[in-house]
Amino acid sequence: MGTDLEAAGLIVDAVGVAAVVDRDSHYLAAGGSGVGAVAALQGPAGRATARVLAVSNSAGAVAFCIGTWRARQLLSRPLTPPVTQIPWHLMPVDRVMERLRSRPEGLSAQEATARGAEAHAGKPTKLSLPHAFIEELSNPLTPILAAGAALAAAVGSRTDAALVAAIAAVSALVGGFQQVRTDRALAELFAQSAIGACVRREGRERLVTSGDLVPGDVISLGPEDVVPADCRLLEAEGLEVDESSLTGESLAASKDPAPVVAPDLTGRRSMLYEGTTVSAGRAVAVVVATGSATEAGRTLATARQATPETGVEARLSSLPRASTPIALGSAVAVALSGLLHGRPLSDNLASAVNLAVASVPEGLPFLVNAAQLAAARRLADRGALVRNPRTIEALGRADVLCFDKTGTLTEGTLELSGVSAGESAAALDRLDPPRKDILAAALRATPPARQSEPMAHQTDRAIVDGARGTKITARTGAPRGRRTDDLPFEPARAYHATVGHIGGGVLLSVKGAPEQVVSRCTRRRQPEGALPLDDSARRALAAAAEELAAAGRRVLAVAERRMKTGEELTDEGVQGLDFLGFLTLGDPVRDSAAPATARLRAAGVHTVMLTGHSAAVVPRPRPRPRIWW
Repeated sequence: MGTDLEAAGLIVDAVGVAAVVDRDSHYLAAGGSGVGAVAALQGPAGRATARVLAVSNSAGAVAFCIGTWRARQLLSRPLTPPVTQIPWHLMPVDRVMERLRSRPEGLSAQEATARGAEAHAGKPTKLSLPHAFIEELSNPLTPILAAGAALAAAVGSRTDAALVAAIAAVSALVGGFQQVRTDRALAELFAQSAIGACVRREGRERLVTSGDLVPGDVISLGPEDVVPADCRLLEAEGLEVDESSLTGESLAASKDPAPVVAPDLTGRRSMLYEGTTVSAGRAVAVVVATGSATEAGRTLATARQATPETGVEARLSSLPRASTPIALGSAVAVALSGLLHGRPLSDNLASAVNLAVASVPEGLPFLVNAAQLAAARRLADRGALVRNPRTIEALGRADVLCFDKTGTLTEGTLELSGVSAGESAAALDRLDPPRKDILAAALRATPPARQSEPMAHQTDRAIVDGARGTKITARTGAPRGRRTDDLPFEPARAYHATVGHIGGGVLLSVKGAPEQVVSRCTRRRQPEGALPLDDSARRALAAAAEELAAAGRRVLAVAERRMKTGEELTDEGVQGLDFLGFLTLGDPVRDSAAPATARLRAAGVHTVMLTGHSAAVVPRPRPRPRIWW
């Protein structure tokens, strides 16, 4: 067996297209024979053969053109990208670079151009008006209308034939124009919102769009950058990536260039995927897939596959089966009635054909198309572009709507939601003085914000933004504070520590994962004073943190202590802390979520939330929640 799966898939698709062409040719042959017979009876006997041959040859030419058009459509159809079998996440960095024929300084301009031409060779061309016009003509009533127009012309009713043909052509032209205009508008939107990428070419960095990237390109990424293609990590420094758009997980995933064994995407820490966002840190990566070959691109390609006919389109498909027997029956009845009255068959044909043509609703496709285009125009006024108006009717028939939580019901961001002194959390607008001191200590343990660049971690941004709304600053409870040193966050440490001079001495402030911070605490600060913290008290705090995390929140612990004069800030020195409290962070629900869901229910649409958390569907014992930094 060969390994060209694309050719095998093309052959399988060609079998279905050949069946459609065979069916169309059968109908054209039968229709041509009928029209030829009518034309032979209506004309002089000496030219009967010529008339039959002309009609039959015309039908054959139309069948040949339809077959050629469907073949060209099949060949121009974008192939469904195959799932890559190359385990980039398992391979060492040097092996990845060797396989991609790339270098740390990047590709040369000539190599990038050659690979770009190869990558874009199979992409479909832009939609043209003639192509869209032919697509619009391929509706179930077109063969019936064409046969009616041909019969009308054969019996001399050229006005009726021209009217039927004009209605069908105008309807297809208007629909095709709508498709082309929407396609161009979408192309402009995609061009304006193209993702930028900092790529290395011959050792120099330059900014290009994601469409200019090719496999083997080496790119640099920083905080808030959107990953422009599927990449294999080469270097990473404190890298965390928001993969909610791909996996639905709201928590940022930490990344590392080391090879990793993982069966699914969520465990492939050495990979970056198109459409995800760098939450923290910096990285250098090499592109392994672009366009429709990426994980996100394959998903979109699958979504574009043809769907079965529904609604009005399905009813239009069934209409010829119901109207054709009626039209033929009425024509035969008129012809027999004329024969019974002694009129020649040639004289009755015109009346019979006119009656058959009149029974075909030639204006129905135009009315359906006009209604769909009007709906598309109303949606466009509301900011929604509709490429195929038939999808509006299908959407209107939906009675069950399934949607994701992260980024759909929620904002897809991290926000400070509450402060806890060790028990329940209080909202930001209901903080008492002790909880305000906890938030102020968390601010002191947060890296300073710079206007020139965003903060490295989402948690730090959420704390700073939340405190800004409560008018709490790092100097709340610590007047004349001045930061002098810090111990930055690292995944192995899972906390951030800072040292600052205040009016009465030196203060060490720590913020991080509860299991790391609580284990370093020896006392718990209370309004009445600091109390010793033994093992049972630590277990109680750990249980309180788990309770907060079970509500779908990210939990951070905050602690402080006074430092001795001359004491240096080291990881071993972050001990003997006074526990202050917890901060809770979460993904806020969109303001429009509840009204939108209520309107859907009022319209009779049942809503279902799709989630990766099985406990939300099947009741089971609650697992021990993971507490993330």
